[in-house]
Order: sequence, then structure tokens, then C-alpha cells
Amino acid sequence: MAQPDTQQKPIQIDIISDVMCPWCIVGFRQLEQALAATGSGAYIRWHPFELNPAMPPEGQNLREHISEKYGASPEQSAQNRAHLEGIGKDLGIPFSFSDDSRIVNTFAAHQLLDWAQEHGKQHPLKMALFDAHFRDARDVSEHEVLADVAQSVGLDRAEAERVLSTASHAADTRARQQFWTERGISGVPAMVFEGKYLLTGAQGAQTYAQMLHKVLQERSETVQA
Repeated sequence: MAQPDTQQKPIQIDIISDVMCPWCIVGFRQLEQALAATGSGAYIRWHPFELNPAMPPEGQNLREHISEKYGASPEQSAQNRAHLEGIGKDLGIPFSFSDDSRIVNTFAAHQLLDWAQEHGKQHPLKMALFDAHFRDARDVSEHEVLADVAQSVGLDRAEAERVLSTASHAADTRARQQFWTERGISGVPAMVFEGKYLLTGAQGAQTYAQMLHKVLQERSETVQA
């Protein structure tokens, strides 16, 4: 009997992230580059993390939020936004920050992502939510916006509205958040490779490629043993 090709089996990558986190989409795009460079396949599962769980329903001006949370001056905030836009341009991420950009509560978005996983649409929904927030400046805390985005990736709009209005996935989403915080995750993005190796922050394509090579090498050694 032929041995299974462990090199071709998709690598499981669990990504803990928040839709509000620009470095999460940066890190993912860098991971995509690494996957392409190494010819690796991946099974990606997104997990919930709220950068600002106490964020009120109306959200907050991004510049004011950064000033309050990190002590950044308006000049520093503008420089940081420009820096991110430059990084995004190189990675094909359409960041469109402005003085009116807002940060909002993402718990409803995380509930929708949990539901989308059941229908095989979690990843496209996550990508569409990043675009809705960073490119289109839409309020992804609003149920109507979330239903629009869900529909745009082929999910049933009425069912999405029901999930949001009934909070049917709220308890599961809280449990998933707690799972990761209890394991020491305190910032995002955080990526877990094959359930064993953790990389935090947007590490760059080269670092991710090294991790992918490590996983594939271990698989090869296990088969040979």
C-alpha cells in the first residue's frame, strides 16, 4: 500500500484575529505569499478575538481611539496610517484611512463568522469583512451591513439576519474567545501551525515560509521513521 503524501496534505493554520486589526490582514497576505512560494496548501480556520470588547455600539473615531489607548499624537497617528497604507499597497490591501475612520464593536461580526464556518464560507466572509471595513469604510457592527456582506459571498441573507437578531452563535463565540485567551493569546494576529507552533504579529512572508518548511520537514521525517 502506498504511503500517504504528507507533503500534499493541507497544513492546518488557525488564525486568531479581529476584523478591526489591520495587521491581521497584513499578516494573512504575507502568509499567502509564503504559501505560494513554498507550494504549500493550507486549511485555514479563523478564530475570534476582540481588540476592544467594551467598544460601545456607536464605535469611536479611530484617531481618538489610538490616542486614548496608546497615547499617540495626531501626527503619530497620521504617520502610522500612512505607514500601513504603504505596506498595504505592496500586499494588495486597499487601506483607505481618513480622519473620519472609525473603530467599531466586532462581536456580531465574529458571531456571523462562526455561523459561516458551518456553511464552508468563513474564509471568504472574513476577507469580505476586511474589505468592507478597510476599503469601503462600512460599519461592520451594523446588522444590515453584515447581512449585505454575508450575501455577497453566497450566504443566505435571511439566515444571516436570523443569526444576528437571535444571537444564536453568541455563546459559542464567547467560548471560542475564552479558549484562546486561556491559552495566553493577548494580541493578534496569532497563527497556530498544525496545532503546535505559534507565531504572533505580522511576521513577514519569509518567517511564515520558514515555518511552513519546518512543518513539511517534520512530516517527511515522521513518514521516513
